[in-house]
Amino acid sequence: MNRPEDLAALAARTAEIYQRNAARFDAERARVLFERDWLERFAALLPAGGSVLDVGCGAGEPLAAFIIERGHAVTGVDIAPAMIDRARARFPAAVWTVGDMRTLDMGRTFDGILGWHSFFHLRPDEQRATLPRFAAHLNPGGVLMITVGPAETEVVGRVGDDPIYHASLAPDEYRRILAALGLRIVRFVPEDPSCDQASVLLARKRDGP
Repeated sequence: MNRPEDLAALAARTAEIYQRNAARFDAERARVLFERDWLERFAALLPAGGSVLDVGCGAGEPLAAFIIERGHAVTGVDIAPAMIDRARARFPAAVWTVGDMRTLDMGRTFDGILGWHSFFHLRPDEQRATLPRFAAHLNPGGVLMITVGPAETEVVGRVGDDPIYHASLAPDEYRRILAALGLRIVRFVPEDPSCDQASVLLARKRDGP
């Protein structure tokens, strides 16, 4: 499945795959919180009680749960209704919305945006178009944390028994795009061995013009 047309077809099935696999994904999702160090870095840059948009929030555990437990107001968005149903049942005080990050328009801004193991399901051109949407939804000084890849690539992973699409731009391209949007990369670690080999990018929006 390395032909461009095959990868494009697979990318178009992301919502369907997560919807069908919601129960299994939630049951098999690791709760050991290997992401803790990165979440702590993200949370340390938020104001007390700050607002966080969790894009591709899944069923709300463990990442949204971590943020909620630290007193932040979470709004979760996911493309799969079955995921949102599970998140809403767990954390009814938070805001949960079915939506597509590619057309993100929340009508408000946030102190932080988290796109953990979700943003990288977008095709390269979709990532380039979505980063400005993220920047537009951030308050001055706001924080963005996304998982990407270590280099420019398109690969196939798995959710349940289904193949699933992943892509990444080159790190230098992320840096250029974010800089043009007024965000500075605070930390980027490709294939972090302390975080289950996730490639994590943490950026912050400048405070003023």
